[in-house]
Amino acid sequence: MSLPLIEPTLELLREARPLIDVRAPVEFSQGTLPGAVNLPLMDDEERQRVGIEYKQRGQQAAIVLGERLVSGQLKEARVEAWKAYVKVHPDAVIYCFRGGLRSQVAQQWLQDAGVTRPRIRGGWKAMRHALCARIDAAAEQPMLIVGGLTGCAKTVLIERLANSLDLEAFARHKGSAFGRHPFSPPSQIDFEHAMARRLLSLTGPLVLEDESRQIGTANVPLTFWRAMQQAPRVRVEMPLDWRLAQIHRDYIDELWDIYAGQYGPWLGWTLMRKHLVTALGRLKKRLGSARLARLQRLQQLAFREHERGNRQAHEAWLAPLLTEYYDPMYRYQLNKHEDAPPVVHVGDWDSCLAVAREWSAARQ
Repeated sequence: MSLPLIEPTLELLREARPLIDVRAPVEFSQGTLPGAVNLPLMDDEERQRVGIEYKQRGQQAAIVLGERLVSGQLKEARVEAWKAYVKVHPDAVIYCFRGGLRSQVAQQWLQDAGVTRPRIRGGWKAMRHALCARIDAAAEQPMLIVGGLTGCAKTVLIERLANSLDLEAFARHKGSAFGRHPFSPPSQIDFEHAMARRLLSLTGPLVLEDESRQIGTANVPLTFWRAMQQAPRVRVEMPLDWRLAQIHRDYIDELWDIYAGQYGPWLGWTLMRKHLVTALGRLKKRLGSARLARLQRLQQLAFREHERGNRQAHEAWLAPLLTEYYDPMYRYQLNKHEDAPPVVHVGDWDSCLAVAREWSAARQ
């Protein structure tokens, strides 16, 4: 019986088809397809040994070595893992790097065990090409960029819109020195794939937050980034006390919830303090030694008050951080570009949300 193939269409991701990635764990960690599970044919060491054999003696010798390394009970265990997954997800699809040998071997072993599942023609590489092409195509869609000073709740604003693309969420980073997520950031490939996956359901106008090209460890693909730079903007303007409440929520309250929930109160508190101290220290070049030392003293006093139950004490260092660092930096960026794209509206948070909705409706 022939082994079935399926084309590398993005419909697989639109339909949320279950995907079995049979590449080695190290390959999976570098970037996978959205929603895939890693059930490898070979582990990292086995893959390395087979790769060396392929380079030194050719494909047939590599196949022989692979069959010897993954045999007996080890082979049975890996087939059982695939069978168990297919039992729960009967429409699962298999893939490897190029849709060739490894996925074909997995298919054959499954078929020998009485289970027939298709593999993706061209594998991970073909699917990645299609996902990258979707991002490039999205650069041609109408875009509206939401800008404003730090603390203007731009992310919350775009979350209210059905046609928003939250790049910070894909990067697991809030786009500032304090925006690092407690958990590991995605690989560049996984960032791009998450972005493309969201774009599959967004074929009309897009609303995005104003971002640097680099968000944490991730870089916005160049073609898409250039389109963002040319897109019209709305700018949110809110008073300092309102913005201060927003960054207190982002930098203190939500961060504490994550750390405490993941690590417990004692270790979570220790790690959160380290996170905030390190983030402030990274601003030394821009703040200067004297200003940084003053903010560090205020930060330490705030930690002491926080332990006594007074979280609001953090405003003593967050307020000057806004007015002395973030606000001047944002205004400098605004004034730097003479050929900046048009600003279609400047107003408070509610008015900018209303304008973004009207702009989107007019272009559907």
